[in-house]
Amino acid sequence: MMKILNLGLLFVLITLFSCSTPKSENKKPNIIYIMSDDHCAQAIGAYKMRLAELNPTPTIDRIAKEGILFENVFCTNSICTPSRAAILTGQYSQTNGVMDLSGKIGKAQQHLPTEMKKLGYQTAMFGKWHLKEAPEAFDYYNVLPGQGDYHNPTLYTREGDSLTLFKFEEGIEREVYATTYQGHSSDVITDISLDWFKNKRDKSKPFFVMHHFKAPHDFFEYADRYNEYLENVDIPEPASLWDNKNNGSVATKGINDCWMDTIGSSIGHRNVIRNMGMHMEIDPNIPDPEYKRLAYQEYLKRYLRCVKGVDDNVKRLFDYLEAEELMDNTIIIYTGDQGFMLGEHDYIDKRWMYEESMRMPFLVRYPKLIKAGSQSDAIINNTDFAPTIIDLAGGSTPDYMQGNSFKSILETGQEPEEWQQATYYRYWMHMAHKHNNPAHFGIRTKKHKLIFFYGRDFKQRNTAAQKWAHNPASMSDFETIPAWEFYDLENDPHEMNNLYGDAKYDAIIKDLKVQLKDLRTSINEEDTKYPEIQKIIDEYWE
Repeated sequence: MMKILNLGLLFVLITLFSCSTPKSENKKPNIIYIMSDDHCAQAIGAYKMRLAELNPTPTIDRIAKEGILFENVFCTNSICTPSRAAILTGQYSQTNGVMDLSGKIGKAQQHLPTEMKKLGYQTAMFGKWHLKEAPEAFDYYNVLPGQGDYHNPTLYTREGDSLTLFKFEEGIEREVYATTYQGHSSDVITDISLDWFKNKRDKSKPFFVMHHFKAPHDFFEYADRYNEYLENVDIPEPASLWDNKNNGSVATKGINDCWMDTIGSSIGHRNVIRNMGMHMEIDPNIPDPEYKRLAYQEYLKRYLRCVKGVDDNVKRLFDYLEAEELMDNTIIIYTGDQGFMLGEHDYIDKRWMYEESMRMPFLVRYPKLIKAGSQSDAIINNTDFAPTIIDLAGGSTPDYMQGNSFKSILETGQEPEEWQQATYYRYWMHMAHKHNNPAHFGIRTKKHKLIFFYGRDFKQRNTAAQKWAHNPASMSDFETIPAWEFYDLENDPHEMNNLYGDAKYDAIIKDLKVQLKDLRTSINEEDTKYPEIQKIIDEYWE
């Protein structure tokens, strides 16, 4: 009888203890990092910019409504491979070695998944990778080779029945387990993610998943079900599409605007080498402004149809997390790998240090930590992502990472007193891919932006394809005029008036140059390895 009573008492105590200490409180949060290629803040409703009235992203907007929206998140280089390398390593370009699209990140440098595995996480990577070497530091991966295809894409993994010799980039070939899937890439990548969640996930461990869409990267091929989406809608235009006022400099326009037809790919006929009308197959005999207007409308509709496909597939992920009761114990991050020009300043693509190209959308939902509807204007860049994710997982930022954790901003919504007040940017390539953007670097604070266009490539390219002509494969050997640009972002948020040389701002510009020089030194972004560029910097600094 006493044994029965004692066992009964023990059972009651165990029951009370388990009720007062829910298991979920002792579990680390799951983390899913969702990133789309070239999805800019202008095309996310929660940012309340000109396209918000179209309601392009109701699911992604939910993250902002139930979590936090960051207003001032920037990439350190607005192009795919360097941005992804910065995110994965927590390092700037010269430190991680990825300055342009030819860069690669091997297993030893895949720092973020390596650190997450140390913290007990099961790691997985799906979709667009674009870092050449396979993502071997992840426990599981299934990724696109290179840029990948929009329709019926081929993805590769470390599992399979037969190896296929695959050409990733020029000079990079290897055998992989490749599978071709039927359907649109946004749907396929989500199918593969959901299959892993349902059938391959180790439920005894928290997960860290990087889910990367190819969309809405050019050439904006959308799923057929979106053929009628926005068909009869007139897409709002940016004012700078028609009048760029005093944006730019001799570095971007040439003396007496002599390079306006060459530098910066355009919407309409301005750029004779590459413009969106060419991509959208608008009749080239139609003159501007009609040609430009037709190109813009078709461009934006195709882009937003790709965005719609992304948003619908994010909903599929959310539906699964909710059905499995994982939603509220999962930190959900949504971002793009950089910004994108949607006709602002009559530009397409990215690469520029201008706001639309440099700014990354960044939204986080985690109700256990983040107050719903929060916003922050703290300055953050993509080297800060890995330290923050590691911090959220219970780890500490490794010494080799250059970024800073902003976990405390997620928790409090407040910017710490010692938080960084500026961010660095550098576009290392020069006059590449017919977009023809001059090489440049600069500094951005909350109030001001200073850009130096030094206009030289940092390495020798394939000179056989680089002859100066109006239809070149590359113009990277063409040297543009060095020049500075300065924008007062408080009074000129759309960067319509380059005020470099205005005596009213001399003291501010002088201070920004000091900050820029110190920042370049502190993050290992000086040009000691590139004497020709350093010579230009020294000559034109003042």
